[in-house]
Amino acid sequence: MEVTVVSDRTQSVAFVSWPSAPLTASLVRSALLSLAIVDNASIHSNLVRLSNNKFIQWSSYDEIDHGLTYSDHLNVLSSSYVIRKALIRKHFLSRCIHAYLTKHPDTVLRTAVPKTWEIDISFADELDELWADELWDLSGILDRQTASPETDGDRWWILKPGMADRGMGIRVFNSKETLHRILVDFDDSCSDGDGDGNGDGDGDMAVDETVKDTSVAISQLRHFVIQEYLSKPLLLDPHEVPPGGALSPPTDQLQGHKFHLRAYCVAAGDVTLYLYTRVLALFSLKPYTHPAPATDGGIDLAPHLTNSSLQTHRGEEGVRLLDELVGCHVMSGDAGDGPRSNLLTQSHLENIQDQMAHTLSETFKAAIQSPIHFQPVANAFELYGVDFLVEHTSSSPLRFQVKLLEVNAEPAIELTGPRLTWILEDLFKAMARVCVDPFVRDSPVEAWPVGDTKHYLKKCLQTKVRGF
Repeated sequence: MEVTVVSDRTQSVAFVSWPSAPLTASLVRSALLSLAIVDNASIHSNLVRLSNNKFIQWSSYDEIDHGLTYSDHLNVLSSSYVIRKALIRKHFLSRCIHAYLTKHPDTVLRTAVPKTWEIDISFADELDELWADELWDLSGILDRQTASPETDGDRWWILKPGMADRGMGIRVFNSKETLHRILVDFDDSCSDGDGDGNGDGDGDMAVDETVKDTSVAISQLRHFVIQEYLSKPLLLDPHEVPPGGALSPPTDQLQGHKFHLRAYCVAAGDVTLYLYTRVLALFSLKPYTHPAPATDGGIDLAPHLTNSSLQTHRGEEGVRLLDELVGCHVMSGDAGDGPRSNLLTQSHLENIQDQMAHTLSETFKAAIQSPIHFQPVANAFELYGVDFLVEHTSSSPLRFQVKLLEVNAEPAIELTGPRLTWILEDLFKAMARVCVDPFVRDSPVEAWPVGDTKHYLKKCLQTKVRGF
């Protein structure tokens, strides 16, 4: 990548380029201008660097000159770490957490991450070999469940491509035969669609607007993870807090919808970790039901998938701030818990957020101990979108238990919708204040203790990584 160098010692320069994310580009520009350390004339959409001046690369990963990040760590600040596969690739994340668990058996990750298997497969007919190797213990579970469904329960699993995002390739299964049909369908989709992974063969999945065009080509992706499906999620009805001042339905008409939490976390330097306390709740299209084959042999994913990328036709209908849900009726768990426990309280939300912060801290500690695949550097920062599910287990001392699902680089913030764009504006301004301003001014980073919150950023971790 060619960098134009201009001699001017009076002005810092920012390189802002997000070709496929105009909202992000706009937020970055506004955040930089709010600092009064750059002006419009010094924000460029191509790589123009002023010699001997601070140079801010706040751009998408593919646009950044990562060589500059390493070669001039005193003057160049970049908005992405170069190497962070341990976090953002599902199979790498599973691997590094497994390694961390062997050294730290008491970590919260033992209960905060669903049981996960990693597989490397190019064609569906390779599955038989995996049952005898990587999936040996899962094979036994499925065999027992198939042989004795009444005594061995009704457990389900979710298949996810290790390197796909935005809900691509996600499928649910409860038997060896179902998983095989899913993989055969992916093979067929690849053949029918000339390898684009978007063929119209949906196999054992019910065709619904939320799952159209989500097939993937296993020969191209290869790496998948299988996670135990969390079948007891916290259920709420988003219609109880309708946007725009609309009337909520009567209590007796409320229906429990599954949702996941989209949290934004900011990693700065090498490394301090912050959780943005304005958390989103993204709801499924249909009310939740326990997974079950449909009458035609398919599986309707609409009650189970909460990814907003699969529901763009809904606009903001399924998006809420977690804080907006205080006072909503809890539609999951044991109805005998009592009337007060059937409402979501501020105390519940604070506990959920504390769990998220602790889980994030341990996840980054696990990634740090995988230095080949995660290398934080002092002159970089990065925004991640982290997905959590809240499990509702009435029999547990902790009724609402947070489970980590995945970590995403360059999250699709545009799907938040216009109503809540203001939380993104505040997020980017906070990032500029905490990550960019001290670097440009050569001033100390504003300090506050782990566990405390400033600028809506809750500090989760502060450590120092050596060697990079």
